[in-house]
Amino acid sequence: MPHLEVKNLKKRFAGNVVFKDLNVNTESSVLGIGGENGSGKTTLLKCLCGLLKPSSGTVQWNINGKSLKSDQITTEVGFLAPSVQLYGNLTCLENIRFLCELRNLNCEFKDLVNLLGAFQMLQFADHAYGELSTGQQQRIKLVAATFHNPSVLILDEPGANLDSKGKELVRNLLSDYKNDDKMVIIASNQSEELELSDQIIWL
Repeated sequence: MPHLEVKNLKKRFAGNVVFKDLNVNTESSVLGIGGENGSGKTTLLKCLCGLLKPSSGTVQWNINGKSLKSDQITTEVGFLAPSVQLYGNLTCLENIRFLCELRNLNCEFKDLVNLLGAFQMLQFADHAYGELSTGQQQRIKLVAATFHNPSVLILDEPGANLDSKGKELVRNLLSDYKNDDKMVIIASNQSEELELSDQIIWL
């Protein structure tokens, strides 16, 4: 089970302090980050996975017996957020294959097909990503966040644009991660998503 320890974390942009004195020590299977829009949830997620450097404080991970700083866990993390977009002119399958190449992974075709099927998107494998509806794009972004079987899955507003069946897929995904002793961090202002968490940090 991944372990996360955050000590005295602070992030500011110019004169605006987004959060400060944040401390977390957890092995929760599903860690929720709650707060209103603009409260700093996305900024915190980016600090946790090394996409942003905190102004002060530390983020320490222990994954598979290895102690890692936030800027060392890239290979261990899957990230989904509204700001993350794939290439609109590539097909869904081409996008995932491209991500495999970026990570220097030898992804088997059958595995990618199975993954698309798990998110009920196999019939769209050869469709251009840019031609999909926003809900369908969100499902493909979930595929992109999980194809490399990350130890830590970070989901920023995962239910955005999803219908009831899509939200059920997210719930099943969280259940799978809990069963595999992995960690999911989910940021949301929706109570139905935060209720899936074992522990919640409020900003």
